[in-house]
Amino acid sequence: MELYCPLCGKHLCREDRTYRCENRHSFDIARQGYVNLLPVQQKHSLHPGDTREQVVARRAFLKEGFYQSIVDGLIAEAKALGCAGPILDVGCGEGYYSSRLAGALDAELLGLDISKEAVRCAAGSYKNAAWVCATASHLPVGDGSVKLLTSLFSLTLPEEFRRVLARDGYFFQVLAAQDHLLGLKSIIYPELFLREKDSVPELPGFELVKSVPIRFEFTVEGEMVKNLLSMTPHVYRISKAGAQALENTSLLTDTASCVLNIYRGL
Repeated sequence: MELYCPLCGKHLCREDRTYRCENRHSFDIARQGYVNLLPVQQKHSLHPGDTREQVVARRAFLKEGFYQSIVDGLIAEAKALGCAGPILDVGCGEGYYSSRLAGALDAELLGLDISKEAVRCAAGSYKNAAWVCATASHLPVGDGSVKLLTSLFSLTLPEEFRRVLARDGYFFQVLAAQDHLLGLKSIIYPELFLREKDSVPELPGFELVKSVPIRFEFTVEGEMVKNLLSMTPHVYRISKAGAQALENTSLLTDTASCVLNIYRGL
């Protein structure tokens, strides 16, 4: 998949270990194999996105196969629809889901995340893809160049997503459902408040093809309990009491509950 300069929008040409545009903006390919296309003008903090600790925790958790059912669901629906590459995974994290999806479809993959730690980890682990540090609000790819766009437990920016999606392409969105990880929540919070959640949102510029619930139980123990917390937004919200309660939890059986929404562009 061709890349475009985040500063001027011109096409980037690869020259050995560097991407360069006609305006002489250049971006080196890191030793691990990823390229950083996140200029300081597009950062909202000094180190945006997940930290190294969060990325390592997520990788340790996912490689044990606890969320394999989500991968299976993605692959089954993509094959049923005849999806092909190139694939763009926005908010790719350490690459667990999309690298397996691309492998199953034998498709070209570009994984993108605002966290440099995440794409560094992805590039080190999965060699069947290109990995880019960039922001979802300025995707460094061309108009209509993506056949399958994925956003898995990540953000959705309909206008920018619609710009890059091909006419015959699909957008796969995975969102946590209202009852996702209630076991974890019941430990770290003194009281549960189940707020109304729109898990099948209307997206301007898209039509919903289908919505597929994915729900399964899993059991974690020891360090994996903490790793599970580190994968979620709750790691930013947990109180000292909640952290202590989790510290005292050596075994947790919980339910993952999410929704796979499949869209096409209008």
